[in-house]
Amino acid sequence: MGSNIFIIWCLITLFCLCCDAEEVKLLVKGSKSIAKTDEDFICATLDWWPETKCNYNQCPWGKAGILNLDLKNKILANAIRAFSSLRIRIGGSLQDQVVYDVVGTSPRKCPHFKRMEGGLFGFSKGCLSKERWDQINNFFHEMGVRLTFGLNALVGRRKGGGPDDALMVGEWNLKNSYDLINYTASKGYKIDSYELGNELCGSGVSARVEAEQYAKDTVALKKIVAKFYPNPATRPKVLGPAGFYDKQWFEAFLDTLGPNVVDGVTHHIYNLGAGVDPTLINKVQDPSFLDQIAETYRDVAASIERHSPWAGAWVGEAGGAYNSGGRYVSHSFVDGFWYLDQLGMTAKFNHKVFCRQSLIGGNYGLLNTATFIPNPDYYGALLWHRLMGTSVLSTSHTGSAYLRAYSHCSKKATGIAVLVINMSKYTTFEVMVEDDAKLYECEQDGDANAYEREEYHLTPKDGNILSDGLLLNGVALKLTGDSGIPEMEPLVVDASLPMKIAPRSIVFALLKGFKATACA
Repeated sequence: MGSNIFIIWCLITLFCLCCDAEEVKLLVKGSKSIAKTDEDFICATLDWWPETKCNYNQCPWGKAGILNLDLKNKILANAIRAFSSLRIRIGGSLQDQVVYDVVGTSPRKCPHFKRMEGGLFGFSKGCLSKERWDQINNFFHEMGVRLTFGLNALVGRRKGGGPDDALMVGEWNLKNSYDLINYTASKGYKIDSYELGNELCGSGVSARVEAEQYAKDTVALKKIVAKFYPNPATRPKVLGPAGFYDKQWFEAFLDTLGPNVVDGVTHHIYNLGAGVDPTLINKVQDPSFLDQIAETYRDVAASIERHSPWAGAWVGEAGGAYNSGGRYVSHSFVDGFWYLDQLGMTAKFNHKVFCRQSLIGGNYGLLNTATFIPNPDYYGALLWHRLMGTSVLSTSHTGSAYLRAYSHCSKKATGIAVLVINMSKYTTFEVMVEDDAKLYECEQDGDANAYEREEYHLTPKDGNILSDGLLLNGVALKLTGDSGIPEMEPLVVDASLPMKIAPRSIVFALLKGFKATACA
């Protein structure tokens, strides 16, 4: 009998712990914006990897590479169209081995990438045919995509010799890229931006180029773009250097460039380590670990402010875990703790764009590689795109570190949009939002809309944070009968009540009655 009573007491105690609620005051300073993002901050990548890209005894890319992606897939089209103007970056490790076959009319042999011992990343060169380039541009034009295209920056270079086997020397042979840009402009294809090279800066990844030479080649690219797009109002932007931040290299690159060459300074983030890391699931739920990358964002922003203030900071590629992401983590609900936290953090450090690796492909795709069905992070990205405006507001609270919060001016309505992430396993947080001038409660008087708050609660299917299934306000998000993206209707609640943030959940909220002067 005594043992049974003890068990019952333990169960009651556990139940109480699970239902424990902590009151938190979330202070939003609406008087002044602390940073600005681009209107289309959300970006996703498409990569060149073929089916034979394999890591850790798995080959997770399938037919998601840009050369063989099914552009007629209805789910893909609807997933892109749901954003109205999604940024997409075509680039990645193999981009510096791509040949562009766009000159002449007769069809020629244009081989895809193949496994090759001694090749960069273990692959041969690959070819982008004129026909495929036409298909890509026609599809993206129909979908309203803002396209960044990464160019091959290793053409014409050779190994430098000596102990640094990765160093590539010599000037960039720009002829093939010149031909591609000439053809693209002549067809009237809309390109938002061109980017030169992939992960060739600093110590590089398999290959590297010195900062001064890279800058000279980027200036050459700028001249090509200006030649074929004479109207500055419609001219594609030039981005670079598309690699991991190295302070000395980046600042030498920016100083050598001179003014108004690059419009965006792009850097890559894989702060979770290797996709095979067994501790990956712990890292994405550890606020102290997630905070470590803030120093990089701060340093990038500072370098740009000092050496290239006319350019904006971009995260040009971020997959969390490298080598195609974590097999069980990167496509599941729990990855949203990392991804959405990174969006909030980079915006706070004045980054203009954040490109998620990938839209489809690998384990970290926003869409499932085989079925194209959206993974949980797709819906998180879509809600951010629809709700979070360009003006970033200072946001703080004195509660648990496992509660992360960010706020922006609302994108399409009065008031502000708030993102709250609860990484705690057991604690429910009751969050009251206050403004620094203490006007929020007063301004609600006389405004019927101010008494309403729209909430979007994201939770995993069956409470399993490793699930690909996502619930919005308790209802499963599933494609419609015609493969469309489902409507995402909010809960409309009394704005005077606290937001209840359940354990291991993500909440977006629209506070229409919060009249921040920074959002006027």
